[in-house]
Amino acid sequence: MSRRASLPGADELFRSTTPALSAVRDSLPDSSPLAPVSHQVAPTPSPPNKKGVRTTSRRRVTNVENSPSGREKHDEKITVYLSPEELFDLDQARLMLRGDLGLAADRGRIVRESIAVIIADLQAKGDQSILARRLRGH
Repeated sequence: MSRRASLPGADELFRSTTPALSAVRDSLPDSSPLAPVSHQVAPTPSPPNKKGVRTTSRRRVTNVENSPSGREKHDEKITVYLSPEELFDLDQARLMLRGDLGLAADRGRIVRESIAVIIADLQAKGDQSILARRLRGH
């Protein structure tokens, strides 16, 4: 008796699981022939606005007190590159939350909470928010 696992071959792994068109055609009743398909041309979209002006409306959040998602599975992902100093500061904040305040939070949770606070401040104060001031360099 071999201790080697028996695995399926590539042809079995990559076989087609959808029926062929002839199989679908054969399964249709003879009394209802296929209706001809009319091909309609979709209207061509207008060329994009070259001035960089936003054409779609912005999504407005009505509740300023939105809390971040916390510990759950997230389907969306972004990549943020940090300098070694920024990553060190983030880890120091995580350790301070855990050691001094008794709050266990991973880096992702800290980033999501920080984003929620900054966005709430931006929505509440607009031009005078800390994000707007920092991005302007003040």
